[in-house]
Amino acid sequence: VEGPPEPPAGHPSAVRSDDTSVSVAWSSPPYDGGCVLTGYRVEMKTDSSEEWGVVAERCHSLSRVIRNLTTGQVYTFRVRAENIHGASEPSLESNPIKLGHNEQEEEEEDDDLSSQLEPCHVEIQAGDEFVSRYTVHEELGKGRYGVVHKVTDQKTGNIMAAKFVRCIKKQDKEKVQEEIDIMNCLHHPKLLQLVGAFENPKDIVMIMEYISGGELFERVVADDFTLTEKDCIIFMRQICEGVEYMHNNFVVHLDLKPENIMCRTRTSHKIKLIDFGLAQKLKPDSPVRVLFGTPEFIPPEIINYEPIGVESDMWSVGVICYVLLSGLSPFMGDNDAETFANITRADYDFDDEAFDAISQDAKDFISSLLEKRREKRLTAHECLNHQWMTQCDKKNEIC
Repeated sequence: VEGPPEPPAGHPSAVRSDDTSVSVAWSSPPYDGGCVLTGYRVEMKTDSSEEWGVVAERCHSLSRVIRNLTTGQVYTFRVRAENIHGASEPSLESNPIKLGHNEQEEEEEDDDLSSQLEPCHVEIQAGDEFVSRYTVHEELGKGRYGVVHKVTDQKTGNIMAAKFVRCIKKQDKEKVQEEIDIMNCLHHPKLLQLVGAFENPKDIVMIMEYISGGELFERVVADDFTLTEKDCIIFMRQICEGVEYMHNNFVVHLDLKPENIMCRTRTSHKIKLIDFGLAQKLKPDSPVRVLFGTPEFIPPEIINYEPIGVESDMWSVGVICYVLLSGLSPFMGDNDAETFANITRADYDFDDEAFDAISQDAKDFISSLLEKRREKRLTAHECLNHQWMTQCDKKNEIC
């Protein structure tokens, strides 16, 4: 039976773009009403009024930048899905967000293109289009997939990142297409954005936003950087915001680790999650089992070849938090076999002196994620409402 769709899943996220703009991102509805969605409607209210007003209609992606807002005002957003039969009930409300001047963000603005990037649906184009449009510069890094170069978009002058993925076999191209499909449904300020893809005889080039700040891991181990517990809260909130959005869209990352968390600039506390090469789209009636990931960060169910779920990412979030707070890896053994044994037993502790000054709330947060049984782990949404995570100074908009 056809009818209006269900509301978009979960809470929309609202993130400050600049002093007068907010980027709102949301998830698709669990049920579309039996027919194609025609768009989304964004509604807004201020803290001084209970009246909801429409601020954007006929949105065809899962995010929208709302502009021309008032500095100093607190805004809350909600979203309705629409099809030919009408509009859904409103979604849950977003986090309230206050717009105001922020010196730290002002320092970042010149380096941050993400607020200018409009969400787009990427389809693979011919390789000669890449050659004519982009100038290739220095290498930024290598991985299991191939190599990343800095490039300039000659059409806009923007600096971007180009990931050259080796595609010798048919399966290689299929894997890249899966990654593109997943990135096409993930438009959120805390997730790396894909803007183009081009096919050459031996590789596919994925064009993504350029992030200049390096890996969070590099920041953590730098001799001249001291990571406070408040810094960790700021980073963990953003990680959980990005993860919550992915999970609301039934995507599990499966490779969350400090190396896949990038800082927007060298001095910024703002991050983005990257590398969706191992990510999977979950289906309710199709259990997924995998045998990959980074040994220190994978949950027991992957080692035991049991079905995975969004909870599998939450174990990794717990390991990341432990590493950020202490500089130590909770399950690291002398070899992979020993590491896996520690993970399957959930064998970790807070005995090291690095935890002497860490709050009990922080330890409770980690313990609520490093649960052997995945159904007992906190969800990303529950993490954001945990007592430890809500300590963040609400007056400081870097969160």
